[in-house]
Amino acid sequence: MEAAELRRAYDDLLTEVAAGGFGPPPPGGLTVAQIVAHLAANDELMIEVTEAVLAGSPWTYYDAQPTLPPQVDAMVAHPAGLSGLVAWLQTTSGRVCALLDRLGPAAETPVDCHLREGTEVFVEESLPWGRMLDIHGRIHLPAHLRELRGLRPAAC
Repeated sequence: MEAAELRRAYDDLLTEVAAGGFGPPPPGGLTVAQIVAHLAANDELMIEVTEAVLAGSPWTYYDAQPTLPPQVDAMVAHPAGLSGLVAWLQTTSGRVCALLDRLGPAAETPVDCHLREGTEVFVEESLPWGRMLDIHGRIHLPAHLRELRGLRPAAC
């Protein structure tokens, strides 16, 4: 995935958040704030892995479990509320995209990856890091975009 494509996926999601008008999640679902916090925290993990790959670290892993409830609940209590969480996601997403631009051949570096979110995203294997970033941009972000859209009350 090119950084421009990943940036578009983030922009679509951030535009949806900015549109507002969300209702409560269904039982077991995430709130808008939880989704944004989860993605920003996940970005932080992806930044760490990408920096390690670029540094030539012989051993890297990516485990997104700490970015899911109940851990994400503590992140939602951002002092600036949802706008602070959105600013955090804007910053982290920009860093992920900038690092993706620098990956080049290092994108083929194998990384032990663990990402489980419902039935849409399940990765438990060693993958080239560029492939994991591709899954993030083509599957993970769009899944949360659909989740956000589903939080809007149906039009009468």
